[in-house]
Amino acid sequence: MAGDGEAPSLERKPRVYFDGCPGCAVERRKAENSGVPYWQFFHIWIIILVSCLPISLLFPFIYFMIRDLHIAKRVEDIGFYAGFVGASYMLGRALTSTCWGIVADRIGRKPVIIIGIVATLVFNTLFGLSLHYWMAIATRFLLGSLNGLLGPIRAYAVEICRTEHQAIGLSLVSTSWAIGLIIGPAIGGYLAQPTEKYPNVFPVNSIFGRFPYFLPCLCVSLLCLIILISCIWLPETLHKHKQETKDDQTKESVKQHSSSTTKRVLFKNWPLMSSIILFCLTSFDDMAYTEVCLPILLKTLRIFYC
Repeated sequence: MAGDGEAPSLERKPRVYFDGCPGCAVERRKAENSGVPYWQFFHIWIIILVSCLPISLLFPFIYFMIRDLHIAKRVEDIGFYAGFVGASYMLGRALTSTCWGIVADRIGRKPVIIIGIVATLVFNTLFGLSLHYWMAIATRFLLGSLNGLLGPIRAYAVEICRTEHQAIGLSLVSTSWAIGLIIGPAIGGYLAQPTEKYPNVFPVNSIFGRFPYFLPCLCVSLLCLIILISCIWLPETLHKHKQETKDDQTKESVKQHSSSTTKRVLFKNWPLMSSIILFCLTSFDDMAYTEVCLPILLKTLRIFYC
């Protein structure tokens, strides 16, 4: 026979797309368009930027804000109270980040992203209006608790593009975060206490005279509002199939059978756990010396030496 000497060809099964599934709609678009999704990448970049700005925004004025709240009895104690304000954001974020990741896997990435932007819009504005120490801590804690979009946005960066563009999508997250750490302190430093720096533009009897740290927070919140409106056109990437094939049912049964075993083995995966531990130590060093120590070190009268 003529076909005896030919190697059997492997037929690739056509991918099944389900109607009404947003994830399948994204997969179909990726199959039809091999180009870089610049518009979606821009959304990822700007969302991460907005998420980072509230963290770095208060670097330049946290010392003066704690001083004006009159919570510290001595000048030397300002750094002590400023540390709690800086840590409250990260505490809320540490307590809820895993929960937001689970929510993103259940209801979708887009709702979690929108909730995070709304939280930044609301609580960042309230932080600028803080007249009491407890309000500053509460708003920062709630901002960190409800802004859990860093994990879901990483997953979104992978799912929104083809395999060959995933490295670009993930690199945008780190790039935008770094730029936010540069722009945030600049906004906070230039726009805090505007009635003292720009008295011809902002009179003392204006709202910015009563709330001297409201203007930088307001600028970031306005940017959040613009991005929130643009998120209406942000496509969802989570698959929500209304029906399952036999292969899907088989995979689901195997997944349920091995889920408990996978969770136990996860903590025994030393390469994974060592990476997590190393990242935690690096983040600890970064936040300890960046968020509070540097501005306090430049201003406070007491400096502790190791």
